[in-house]
Amino acid sequence: MAKRIHRKDPIYLTEDEIKALFSVISDPRDRAIFRVAYHHGLRASEVGTLDLADYRPSSGRIYIRRLKGSNAGEFRLPELAEKSLRAWIRERGSAPGPLFPSRERTRITRQRLDQLMKRYCVAAGIDPKKAHMHVLKHSCGTHMLEMGEDIVMVQDHLGHRSIANTMIYAHVSNKARSAADERLREWGKRKIA
Repeated sequence: MAKRIHRKDPIYLTEDEIKALFSVISDPRDRAIFRVAYHHGLRASEVGTLDLADYRPSSGRIYIRRLKGSNAGEFRLPELAEKSLRAWIRERGSAPGPLFPSRERTRITRQRLDQLMKRYCVAAGIDPKKAHMHVLKHSCGTHMLEMGEDIVMVQDHLGHRSIANTMIYAHVSNKARSAADERLREWGKRKIA
């Protein structure tokens, strides 16, 4: 008999933890980094590939180059992410180059982003086990599904080539379970011949 593989649910931040995280980030660059990374489910290394030219302020869109064989594309920025990005660009200036440069004006590294995530999670009182940049990608996918977004749209938004990669976010949360319970209660009240 084949051994059954059990896949763990991804580690993600709850909506309250996301609010706590953003409440402690006051630096304009870091706030824009974390907003764009969370709202678009970016890997830390993908944050470093963004250039100023990838942002289209007239349409509020950003071109995202996905890594690890994922699909790239241009996406509309949610209002909070765009507001944070505009505030950062006012400070950054319009010189070509990395959208989020390091303090040395080179591309920010995934190691530096992970250090920032750890620092902000400590400040927000978030469990250290969740203090990794990739948790923002997991949080994005999970929250989109909890909002009722179609799995195919989540797949596209996260750049997944395979729907199997998106399905890891389809774990049953208490919020989703409660909504399903309510629908089943209503269904149970109907008289079906």
